[in-house]
Amino acid sequence: MSMLRTALTGLLAVGLIVGGRPSPGLAVATGNPLELTSGFYVDPDSNPARYVKQHPGETEIKAKIADQPGARWFGAWSGDITKAVTAYTTAADQADKLPILVAYNIPGRDCDGHSGGGAGSPAAYQQWIAAFAAGIGSRPAIVVIEPDALAQLDCLPENERPTRIALLKYAANQFALRNRNTWAYMDGGNATWIEAKEMARRLRLVDVGKLRGFALNTSNFYTTEQSVTKGKAIRAALGGTGQFVIDTSRNGNGSSNQWCNPAGRKLGVSTQVATKPSQAAGVDLVAWLKVPGDSDGTCGLGPDIPAGTFSPLLANHLITGR
Repeated sequence: MSMLRTALTGLLAVGLIVGGRPSPGLAVATGNPLELTSGFYVDPDSNPARYVKQHPGETEIKAKIADQPGARWFGAWSGDITKAVTAYTTAADQADKLPILVAYNIPGRDCDGHSGGGAGSPAAYQQWIAAFAAGIGSRPAIVVIEPDALAQLDCLPENERPTRIALLKYAANQFALRNRNTWAYMDGGNATWIEAKEMARRLRLVDVGKLRGFALNTSNFYTTEQSVTKGKAIRAALGGTGQFVIDTSRNGNGSSNQWCNPAGRKLGVSTQVATKPSQAAGVDLVAWLKVPGDSDGTCGLGPDIPAGTFSPLLANHLITGR
């Protein structure tokens, strides 16, 4: 975390921190990626897809998880980020499908928990997220920006929080500037984490008004109904603006108030455009943001499975709901 403190002065110098006021001169996406594509992209190289290629007898995992559209997460493991994002969005574009991408590389990620890591410095993150946006270009895409980064703001020392805010604001403005056919959503926590008015305040600080809106329930288990209620409250606190997307990958049985590979959870509704009643409440999509079967960390049903590693054990628990 010390590198965040040392970089704060530099961020102030280049004008990234401006008291939460939006930077002038940028507009939200003008193209509708749903109208530019015919359905959602199935990642052919997801962890479950690779697993079923090696284990062709796993027909249930193939049909119920690997063949379903969902998000691909990008971080330091992705290598050259412009090249990786370009290749992924180009493949989706050639298939006339809409890809969902998750940017997950903020410095001090996950408060050094099971998914800790992230870019080595604020400057490195700026370069990375700008390269990420450049990789999308004008191709249609859905992007979720930095799960938990705003909700976990309180875990940072108080003098480091402005740097986190500045970096998320920089990310929002990069997508607004570079990606006219992308709907980008800033992660906004989950149904019970941060009170709606406080989350709305944080979202305003990072220029959520330049984006399509915010994301809820990423990698969590709360029901769609709970997330809709929370999303409506955040929207109201934002003045009635901002659409949102809900992660339904593992919310079929709702939450047990455990977040790390809990037992008894189940696959939720697959990625799709929200129903008309949900659209009226501000929901654009319900989507599999978390890859079902990928571990949350060495905990719960996966005490020996590192975060981000696919497990057929975890996958089958989600298929059966037990």
